[in-house]
Amino acid sequence: MSRPSFHSIYMRLAELMSERSTCVRTNSSGQLMQVGCAIVSADFRRVLSIGYNGNAAGLPNKCDSTEVGACGCIHAEENAVISCQAARSEDKIVFCTHLPCKACAKRIIQLGGVREVYYRKDYRLKDSLMLFTDPNVSITVGHLFDVDVEKDEAQQVAAEALTKWQLEKRG
Repeated sequence: MSRPSFHSIYMRLAELMSERSTCVRTNSSGQLMQVGCAIVSADFRRVLSIGYNGNAAGLPNKCDSTEVGACGCIHAEENAVISCQAARSEDKIVFCTHLPCKACAKRIIQLGGVREVYYRKDYRLKDSLMLFTDPNVSITVGHLFDVDVEKDEAQQVAAEALTKWQLEKRG
């Protein structure tokens, strides 16, 4: 009998959380940008926080605007960081349905104790990969592009994506 890895389980949790999203923003392919996030303890024993993109609690469950890039929704990672009550010193692993934007990457870094960040879907901008791999931050990043991807392969794919993006930026 084959058991799912903890990485697979928590990525699925992030994907389930994304289903609660009320954001109607779409990407360049016309797909809804429903994003979910799960922050877990490094030993995988506890879920520390969860989040999805949508409006603030108590406000209408809809975007503030239909203007591209200005929907007004709180990002999934931001919601998870705001709700995380774990100590900064506690080691954490973050699972996101999408590669976090630069602002959310900074929030994840500021949370403290984050050792690894995994994402399923790519994002057009790779600034967050630069932040996560900064020598002063040293967060391992992995692209879990498939359910059966192992941790090492996921980390290699993310490193290759960063290298490719850096070369394209220079070129």
